[in-house]
Amino acid sequence: MTAESQKDWTADPADSLRVAPGFRLADVDPAATPGYDHGKKHAAADLDAGAAQFDELQERLFAQSRENPNAPALLLVLQAMDSAGKGGIVRHVIGTTDPQGIHLKAFKKPSEEELAHDFLWRIEKEVPKAGYIGVFDRSHYEDVLIGRVRELAPPQEIERRYDAIVDFEKRLTDAGVHIVKVMLHISPDEQKTRLLERLDRPDKHWKYNPGDVDERKLWPAYMDAYQSVFDRTSSEHAPWFVVPANHKWYARLAVQALLLDALERIDPQWPAATFDVAAERARLAAT
Repeated sequence: MTAESQKDWTADPADSLRVAPGFRLADVDPAATPGYDHGKKHAAADLDAGAAQFDELQERLFAQSRENPNAPALLLVLQAMDSAGKGGIVRHVIGTTDPQGIHLKAFKKPSEEELAHDFLWRIEKEVPKAGYIGVFDRSHYEDVLIGRVRELAPPQEIERRYDAIVDFEKRLTDAGVHIVKVMLHISPDEQKTRLLERLDRPDKHWKYNPGDVDERKLWPAYMDAYQSVFDRTSSEHAPWFVVPANHKWYARLAVQALLLDALERIDPQWPAATFDVAAERARLAAT
């Protein structure tokens, strides 16, 4: 990140949140705010400031691709337990820029057609094109998370999928797609509080899924499955970032910071004019 975008962070968020060798999910405090010592009010101002920067970088990324079909793209992969705040990331971080340059895909239970193909078949079709920011609200990782916990595939198939994911993501990055993989990490107690809020508010009933209670009972198994995902698929070309998410304001700010870091590394440039600017100015003045 640039000095300006990182000024209120005590440490580079990418370094603070990256899954490094020896990482243990059990050691992460979901209520922590690594690299950021300010509170909610200050974070709101920082989020607003970052939104302006994000909007400009997104527009530059999109504009660059109009002249260069091989321009880079950016893919945000969001994974989390239910109610961890994926929707809030989409609304408050991604939603601050022009939607024409965003490709959002929420992967649900596979259809019969999708199940007839390899698990990556439906994912390949949604990879963002040049100049776009893609967002996967859940992703191919469901096939090694719920697929493992609920035993939806044999153990040997789950093992095969880890390597297939690493190969798939390497192909994407080689093709110019920059990948930011984020797990929003909340505690079971915080999830219970958020689910109870959905039950207490009629305007939130539509977001409540009775199946979430069944999944809560499998929390340790899901944490083990996530640990295996980090061990097997956090690579140099597509590392994982674990964002403590008990504080929604922190999670949003952290994910924004990770995206800004990726966009700054891409460094998209405005395309040069393909016409004579002075001549066009004269023609326009004459009308």
